Amino acid sequence: MRIFKTFFVLFITLFISSCSNDEILEDVKVAVPIYKSKTTIRANVQVTSAVATNSEGKIYVAEKLLFYIAQENGVHIFDNANPSNPQNLAYLQIEGVHDITVKGNYLYADNFMDLLVFDISNLQQISLVQTLTDVFEFYPTYPMDADYMAWDVQPNEGDVLIGFKIENRKRPNGQLAILAGNAMAIFESQIGGDVGTGGSMARFQINNQALYVVEKYRLSVFNIVQPTQVFYHSSIYLHDWIGTGELETLFLRSPYLFIGATTGMFVINAENPFQPFYVSGFSHATACDPVVVENQTAYITVRGGSTCGAIQDQINVIDVSQINQPTLLSTYLISQPYGLGVKNQTLYVCANQQLHVFNAQNPQQLQLLHSYPVNVTDVIPLPNQLIAVGNNLVIQYTYGPNHTLIPLSTLTL
Repeated sequence: MRIFKTFFVLFITLFISSCSNDEILEDVKVAVPIYKSKTTIRANVQVTSAVATNSEGKIYVAEKLLFYIAQENGVHIFDNANPSNPQNLAYLQIEGVHDITVKGNYLYADNFMDLLVFDISNLQQISLVQTLTDVFEFYPTYPMDADYMAWDVQPNEGDVLIGFKIENRKRPNGQLAILAGNAMAIFESQIGGDVGTGGSMARFQINNQALYVVEKYRLSVFNIVQPTQVFYHSSIYLHDWIGTGELETLFLRSPYLFIGATTGMFVINAENPFQPFYVSGFSHATACDPVVVENQTAYITVRGGSTCGAIQDQINVIDVSQINQPTLLSTYLISQPYGLGVKNQTLYVCANQQLHVFNAQNPQQLQLLHSYPVNVTDVIPLPNQLIAVGNNLVIQYTYGPNHTLIPLSTLTL
């Protein structure tokens, strides 16, 4: 934020007095920063009774609980002891939440720049027991359709940038165009016990007494030996190995962490939970790609288009039996793939508003078995049921004969 302030003060001083009245051109899209004070963000964290939501989300399961993580909104907690009839229990209002993880009686969640720890041992009296402030480097996604970034919106002391809104403005001219272009360039230069189960889009993982959080440009490690006295341990910046790609997802197949990034899949050795180190990677052109692993095989969905890059949509099947040298086994072309899951050599892939079921017994040749017309973006294959998530939607299935899926319940949130 200090860099932004310095930029604004410097350029206002240098250029405002010299702005001309040149002809103003057509309307353009301008990304206007949205700032919010850290004090307000922290004060708004609350535990309430069950509420409805209107936000895209992720799913997480722990024991008999199902969590719907409504992005930048909050966490909905369901009793899922009976998957045919889940009960909405409580809501954690966290406006900066993007992911959670649970171990034993404690839930860990991000809140933009902070890490929150909740005691969920009594679901009737959930309490916030710790806030680790300013431990995350939060960068909102820059709107790709913006022509310029607004230079005239400044943060106050203690503000954090939480997002952008698009406004139609007259094309800046002369020195104003320089200000807007430099504002965008500066923002881009700054981006540089019993554990539950998350989907393939997860960014949190727990390994013994270490909590891992993958951010855009680093893997952060927290010590959770004492759940009410969690502390930041260290971070690993992976740019030396992955280049300029952004880290997106995190999958644990002990002792290895598999990171899905915009430039490929990367493997971290976490045998010593507090000293993880880079092992190897499988690179591809820029794209969005979560990863899941079963036995000696990794599966990644690679999606191009939009902010993800120009690579052709596909599923990559990777041999990780030689962990130091992941090898491509096969590629399956599929339109707009998102999250995926694997269980007992059966691969489930969310793609193009359908849930696809593949026979993956032969990793070199995936065989499509079934496709279900549901608009979901991620799945968690559990021992007795499969849970799929869409926008304000959670569907649970039981496993039927011949790799079929039989609906158990549908939650419209």
